[in-house]
Amino acid sequence: MKQIVDKDKLNNLTNEIWKSAERLRGKFKAYEYQTVILPIIVIRRLECVLIQWRENQAADLKVKRPGVKDKNILELVKKLELNSKKAPFSNTTAWTLEKICAEDPTLMEKNFRAYINGFSDNVQEIIEHFNYREIIGRMVKNSRLSPILNQYAKEPLGPDELTNLEMGYVYEELLRRFSEQSGEEAGEHFTPREVIRLMVELLEIPLPQKHISVYDPACGTGGMLSVAKEYLYDRAATDMEKANVQRLVTLHGHELQPGNYAICKADMLIKEEDAKIFFGNSLIPDAQNSPEPGDQLAASKYKFDYMLSNPPFGVTWGGKDGYEHEARKFKTTRYAAGMPRTNDGAFLFLQTMLSKMKPVKNGGSKIAIIFNGSPLSNGDCGSGESEIRRWILENDWLDAIVMLPDQLFYNTGIFTYIWLLSNKKPERHKNNVMLIDGRSYYEKEPKSFGNKRNRISAHHMETIKDYFQNGWEKGFENDHVKIFNTTDFAFHKVSVVFWQTNEKDEPGFVTEPYTKALTPANITKEQTFYESDLKFSIVLTSKERETTISFTLTPEDLFSKVFEKEIKTAFKQEIKILTKALKTASEKTRAVKAFIKDLDKSVVFTHRHYVSDTEYIPFGEDIEAFLKREIEKPIIRWKDSPQLGYEILPNKYFYTYEPPQPADELLKAFWALEKEAEEMLKKL
Repeated sequence: MKQIVDKDKLNNLTNEIWKSAERLRGKFKAYEYQTVILPIIVIRRLECVLIQWRENQAADLKVKRPGVKDKNILELVKKLELNSKKAPFSNTTAWTLEKICAEDPTLMEKNFRAYINGFSDNVQEIIEHFNYREIIGRMVKNSRLSPILNQYAKEPLGPDELTNLEMGYVYEELLRRFSEQSGEEAGEHFTPREVIRLMVELLEIPLPQKHISVYDPACGTGGMLSVAKEYLYDRAATDMEKANVQRLVTLHGHELQPGNYAICKADMLIKEEDAKIFFGNSLIPDAQNSPEPGDQLAASKYKFDYMLSNPPFGVTWGGKDGYEHEARKFKTTRYAAGMPRTNDGAFLFLQTMLSKMKPVKNGGSKIAIIFNGSPLSNGDCGSGESEIRRWILENDWLDAIVMLPDQLFYNTGIFTYIWLLSNKKPERHKNNVMLIDGRSYYEKEPKSFGNKRNRISAHHMETIKDYFQNGWEKGFENDHVKIFNTTDFAFHKVSVVFWQTNEKDEPGFVTEPYTKALTPANITKEQTFYESDLKFSIVLTSKERETTISFTLTPEDLFSKVFEKEIKTAFKQEIKILTKALKTASEKTRAVKAFIKDLDKSVVFTHRHYVSDTEYIPFGEDIEAFLKREIEKPIIRWKDSPQLGYEILPNKYFYTYEPPQPADELLKAFWALEKEAEEMLKKL
């Protein structure tokens, strides 16, 4: 299969297509451009496929039935198209875009709609998800139907002119431009084919001897799935092996964006691929009362051999515009390990894929997924993200993480990571995780596509693949490969209270205002925290006078009892007068409590200088020894979190210290720049 991409050719084609989008300015809003342009591209590409199929059938019939008139040949071809399974799709009409444009312009809308309506059901679904019939009406109203159809009537968009790989690049470049025009955030990052190819290589999918299923929960325009199968087809050396790839490898996916879904379905149709692509949100249950279609492959019978995906980065799944309510219906099953923050659903995709792994006894599964840096370390110990990492690592599913170069993607220049997971890790991989630093393995793009300025060459792929396959051997580790035990990423989150020392390095005491509400509950918390005597000095002001009380509260004392006793002593005469006319003990008690409540209180208290801190301690270290070594103060008490936290910090593990430039060299460089600036000013 042809894998070489002519960037100049594709850029020229994309620019020509983009001109048609610019013709919509003033008639359609920027975010609507793709609703006009992408469907007509798909329709024209389908048309090219169908025209080629008809020509091939006609040529075959002429050989098989010499002497038959051309008119009759065409009739036979039409019957084959409509009445057999030989054609991937069909159209009941005799229209093409070129014929429609050649007819009376006043009949263009009528003829075009007839043409659209004539397609078979599998194309109708594509048209429906583009919502194209409504768009046609708006194109007519804004006098844009004729120029758009005329531009694409003869556009060479068939597979003979553009491979599926090349067409994928065109789709993605257009989608990138449409995204920028409409001001959308770059939440969707279309995956370069060389990155997908690297993911597929690392999955080590064998040439099939039996059925192999491949799944992508956010398949977009289908690039991941297509490249996975193309990879196997490329490796097949014999006709039998190629036939096995076509027959035994099945593709499955979900896609939520209607336009992307339609493009994916059309692409699979053109390739005559019997892929099971579903329209819906793979992260939520598929139920009749759901606001949108959900995971139609959620049943326990749907398990897959290989899964790969590049889910949207940083997409919010909570709030009024999200699907949090529906996703939480999986909280006790699929997402039982934890749920990430509602502003980043990346881990929901990975948990969805992990839930679809085949049991090891049935062959197990392998997963490759692209993440940004967030899933590596976001979330403190006990948070959803940390708990998900703990679940993955303690189950020993994480096999390797590959750090990729930046500026690989069309809509973002950030660094990304390929996570490789499996529930059938080889013996030498078990309880270990490989980190591969591939950030320097790239070459510059001859011509950038948006933010995509770098690319991974075949040589780089081979190097990374070699690291993954052979880097487990003892002594192999180098500057780009490191092996860790799964527990190396674990840590204790320990809350510790220590006694701060003064300038003489003696245990310190602090006298300070007490700014919290002077309630029994708050003081009980202070007694529990300090576990020692607390000295109080309280200025009390009544309507008549001001006085100060002082007392020491032990950890066992009841504050309300001591406080009330001190006030009764300080305001003995006032309380006597206040309660003199009252008859019952309860009346007198209420009066005293009201008096105490009405007093204005200014509180200062003296306590040990205790400091409450949190220490993150690597798993395996002796906690008491660590605290003694790191804090070097009297430790009062400490408490470990009920569970371990987990984080993965690849940059830390591959960090190389570079000493700062010496001061004299910096000064030389500064004065050189100063002199250069002076020369420039002289010229001005």
